Amino acid sequence: MKLLLLLTALVAGVLSKKTFIGEQVLRIKANSNEQLSLLQDLQSFTHLQLDFWTEPAKSDIPVDIRVPFTSLQFVKAYLEYNNFDYSIMIENLQQVINTEKEELESNERKERNSGSFDFGAYHTLDTINYAIDLIIADYSSIVSKQQIGNSYEGRPLNVLKFSTGANHPGVWIDAGIHSREWVTQATALWTARKLASDYGKDASITSLLDNYDVFLMVVTNPDGYVYTHTTNRMWRKTRSINKGSACEGADPNRNWDAGFGGPGADSNPCSETYHGSSAESEVEVKSIANFIRSHGKIKGFITIHSYSQFLLFPYGYKRTLPADYAELNKVGNAAASALTSLYGTQYKVGTIVSTIYQASGGSIDWSYDIGIKYSFAFELRDQRRYGFLLPASQILPTAQETYLALKKILEHIRDNPY
Repeated sequence: MKLLLLLTALVAGVLSKKTFIGEQVLRIKANSNEQLSLLQDLQSFTHLQLDFWTEPAKSDIPVDIRVPFTSLQFVKAYLEYNNFDYSIMIENLQQVINTEKEELESNERKERNSGSFDFGAYHTLDTINYAIDLIIADYSSIVSKQQIGNSYEGRPLNVLKFSTGANHPGVWIDAGIHSREWVTQATALWTARKLASDYGKDASITSLLDNYDVFLMVVTNPDGYVYTHTTNRMWRKTRSINKGSACEGADPNRNWDAGFGGPGADSNPCSETYHGSSAESEVEVKSIANFIRSHGKIKGFITIHSYSQFLLFPYGYKRTLPADYAELNKVGNAAASALTSLYGTQYKVGTIVSTIYQASGGSIDWSYDIGIKYSFAFELRDQRRYGFLLPASQILPTAQETYLALKKILEHIRDNPY
């Protein structure tokens, strides 16, 4: 009987894990407003269970769609009938995910055996938390950890504080609010160690931390991140229960009190961009918002996403330019130039709505509206090949170039107090 129960549990575990066998990611170019409208129509066919990795909002931005095997024949026929230009971005999604998982597990075995930590690899939440504690132990004079709340499933929402001890104004940086964007959590973790190790060695970082505290949240959506490791690699949202729906979670970057429920967010709990039942309904968002409000002296707000290689600033929920448009655009372009200087990676800079699409309930719109002038969002690598499944070999180059851009923004905040 015990063996039967064990086998039943194992089978249930296998069946509960989302697989992507036969799935492909298609890259589609809309050559006219009519074709753009046809892609938007395709997005409304919910029975196809399409996962739009990029939104059909502008004809000059390709649209990437993850297509389940059962919908492939229809989608390709639809595209060909309507004369779309499209290519196969990822031909065998499950194979790519399997390779990524094998590399992760192999690396973590090596780390356990050697007692080392590889910042150029992807890790589980437990291993990230272990690395965070190592950073705190190695740089205890300037780095500490504070818990600002608990996730929906009860995991601690931890924030690293880089401080020289005085009651300084602060800068907020977060990563991984969308859980499947693994390069963001990895970049933030590398950045944490780099910030700590640069203090006292790099004049710019030393000056910054002598005048400002930096708060860094490496894993903003821990429940979702764990779920991407255990059950569904492509999970984006939180893991909260939606009353009256079989679909879990809300998009935590549509849940902020900035044009909440407007264009670019969805009222359907099954949608990837479901905005939640109300502004700040997601405890992960509420905890950050409460921390920012209670601090009272946060002067910069930077959120790190992937992918597409954009550096964005408000607004997303409306087409009005921010009052500080000229300054934000100048800082953004300077940061993008610094980033490009390392490996030649090209970023596009601009407001969210003018650069990608209209999206309501976003974090940097909220932060800007409450008076945090320097509010920016990164969309990290890549543009044309891997999407959310960026190979681990690109973690360090991504983190290194992003750090140069972050430094440029932080220097401007330091030198332009308000």
